[in-house]
Amino acid sequence: MNKGAKTGVAVIAAAVLLGGGYGAYALVSGGDSGGEAAKKPRTVVAEPPSAELAASGAQAFLDAWAKGDLFTAAKLTDDPDKAQAALQAFQDDVKPSAVHLTAGGPAAAPAATASKSASAPASASAPAAAGTAPTGVLESFKASVEFAETGSPWNYDGVLGVVKMSDGTAAVHWVPNVIHPKLDAGETISVKPLYAAPAAVTDRKGKALGSYPSLTGLLNQLKSAAPQGGDPADAGSGVVISAAAAGATGGAASPSPSSSAPGSGGGKAADVKLFTVKEPKPVPNLKLTIDADLQQAAEQEVAAQGGKPASLVAIEPSSGNILAYAFSPSTGQNRAFSGATAPGSTMKVLTAAALMEAGVTPTTSMPCPETTMVTGKSISNDEPGAHPEYTLTDAFTHSCNTSFIEKGKDVLKPDSLPSLAKDVFGLGLVWKTGLSNFDTDIPVEGNMAGAASEFIGQGKVRANPLGMASVAATVQSGVFRQPILVPGMEQKKAARTLSPEVLGNLQSLMVQTVRSGTASEVRPALPAGSGAKTGTAEVDSSPDANSWFTAYSGNLAVAAEVQGGGHGSAAAGPAVSKVLRVGNKG
Repeated sequence: MNKGAKTGVAVIAAAVLLGGGYGAYALVSGGDSGGEAAKKPRTVVAEPPSAELAASGAQAFLDAWAKGDLFTAAKLTDDPDKAQAALQAFQDDVKPSAVHLTAGGPAAAPAATASKSASAPASASAPAAAGTAPTGVLESFKASVEFAETGSPWNYDGVLGVVKMSDGTAAVHWVPNVIHPKLDAGETISVKPLYAAPAAVTDRKGKALGSYPSLTGLLNQLKSAAPQGGDPADAGSGVVISAAAAGATGGAASPSPSSSAPGSGGGKAADVKLFTVKEPKPVPNLKLTIDADLQQAAEQEVAAQGGKPASLVAIEPSSGNILAYAFSPSTGQNRAFSGATAPGSTMKVLTAAALMEAGVTPTTSMPCPETTMVTGKSISNDEPGAHPEYTLTDAFTHSCNTSFIEKGKDVLKPDSLPSLAKDVFGLGLVWKTGLSNFDTDIPVEGNMAGAASEFIGQGKVRANPLGMASVAATVQSGVFRQPILVPGMEQKKAARTLSPEVLGNLQSLMVQTVRSGTASEVRPALPAGSGAKTGTAEVDSSPDANSWFTAYSGNLAVAAEVQGGGHGSAAAGPAVSKVLRVGNKG
């Protein structure tokens, strides 16, 4: 380094605050004389090192690290124990054949948004000995790391924070990103196997999917959701940063109380690749479970709702494969998966199942009063008048709110609906579909007054078309199969199934709703043999009810919602019917 060159001192009190100040480390100075002076601890002082001292301190550290003398390099820091453990972990886990490090001179201070472990001087525990916040100097360097498996080196720029010690020497302030600027506390750096990402994403028959508005912004997420691994012979390798396992200690990054777990918002949720050592072999295109014909129909239906936000999901009951999903506006939230609103009377599919498991039959009397009270609020029905002659079949096909509330309060418990939803229909389990999604939430209320609203899909129940399409799929097949977008993904299993008698009766109720109930009003009419349930969900913040509809026909189940669309048969029903009429053609 040209010591005659003009250099500058970067005063970095802001970075000190980010790290919490300096620690008074017990670094013993002196030779081997054994005297008291030789054992005097070295501590960080408030005064910054001169430009020349900082440069020489950085150069000595880099020279020792590059030569593989990790003990000496660690001694040239303000925390030798952590430094040596991290440098050794880098050597063992990255396995470089050579490391070349070149000092680059003074560096600019980090931005205010820098990581908490910014390479600027920062604290480990206690305040500085002098009682005031010390300052330090930032020194840049260039790294060139070689590997036996490749002739191309891994090159990157780094920064060291250099502080002055109480014995007048300089020391590199140790933080994890001394090793690499992206390495943070609670993370490790190593060489891991890498598998190639699919070049393209297609539907289940190999058709391209890039032209569908609801898919285009999410295809990269779906690529990353594809199962990793396979034949090790196809794997390459690369340098990656990973979040440390819970409870791990040591390694290239020492966990601290403030470090974030993956996915918590402060840490890395997945491995971050820094350098490819060996290229993996190419892999075939990723085929999703999506069917392009059904996807086209789904896109058309959500876009045809007169500007009202809408979403739709189609599922194959025999497999759980998601054959289509669409949402409008396509630039907004994926409400098909992440929506969380009351599903209205589509929830009566589950309530009817719970009632029948409690002993109610399709012919059991379920009078339909014109109104009833729930938590001080008067609940009425879409159909006018009272119908004391109604049975369960009548109440279901005509979607009588008051019948379900009154009978539910008589024979169910507050946890009846949530328990059945989870144990039979998989609602409440954590689904991994290939994209982020909201899992249907049916809270267990503390009393029947609160539970009564849930019986008709109101109250605190929150769902989306993904969940309600799965409900229809479960009724059609008799078995919950968790929806997935990427073949081979793990599918959660429900604890049990409905009895053959209850399942058969539930299917009959949904078929009868299409023949002579609220779903008979849908135009175009649903395919022959379809089963369905309408839903009209009231939302306090909107004068217009949300339109819901869930149905199945053959090996295809579809659910849709249209915000402010009114009755289930008015907006969501026709959308579902048109998609069902396209059919699941394999």
